[in-house]
Amino acid sequence: MSDAPWDRKTFTANLQKVGASAYHDKHPFHVLMNSGGLGREALQTWVANRFYYQQNIPIKDAAILCNCPVRAVRRLWIHRIIDHDGTKDDEGGIGAWLRLGEACGLKRAELLAGRQVLPGVRFAVDAYVNFARTQPWPIAIASSLTELFAPDLMSKRLEAFERFYSWIEPRGLEYFRSRLTQARRDSGEALELTLTYCATQEAQEAAVSALQFKCDLLWVMLDSIHAVVR
Repeated sequence: MSDAPWDRKTFTANLQKVGASAYHDKHPFHVLMNSGGLGREALQTWVANRFYYQQNIPIKDAAILCNCPVRAVRRLWIHRIIDHDGTKDDEGGIGAWLRLGEACGLKRAELLAGRQVLPGVRFAVDAYVNFARTQPWPIAIASSLTELFAPDLMSKRLEAFERFYSWIEPRGLEYFRSRLTQARRDSGEALELTLTYCATQEAQEAAVSALQFKCDLLWVMLDSIHAVVR
């Protein structure tokens, strides 16, 4: 392979290929979810375990900020922490996911305590946070590019929840609605940073590998959940 970096179009295409082949929208658990094939307990298990991931997203983003010496990048990235943590009370994505849990019949205290979090899910999420802490910040940003593929999945998920899982209170679907627009904005920002700061062949290959790692991680989380509910 040549040591010359890919042009932006080729680099973007190589990142997109990862999502086309490895994004977790194709996982059997998501196929079941989006076709109405999950029972109440299975859906509750997914919500409780995915909450551990939601809790750790701002921690991951804080790790990226800690490693980034570029002021302009920090200014751009910091809104992600606020988007998930909010600034008070139940604002932000974490608050919205707590409301989803309550709308599914889960107790807030149980979600916050993490008693239902499966070992495989905990291991995968912790590995993601550790990746963000230990990798160069542009590579950690590249791992977040699963957001490129999230809006389509989120749209299908919202439609499925409204159609098949009417027992969930509608207010609990706020998180999915907000991510329809947030994920597009966030992925656009992350893609531009990746294309700009991964300027060598080595960095570009590392970025593609980071995105594959994130896809694998999301797949493993669903493997763990699917194994206990089927």
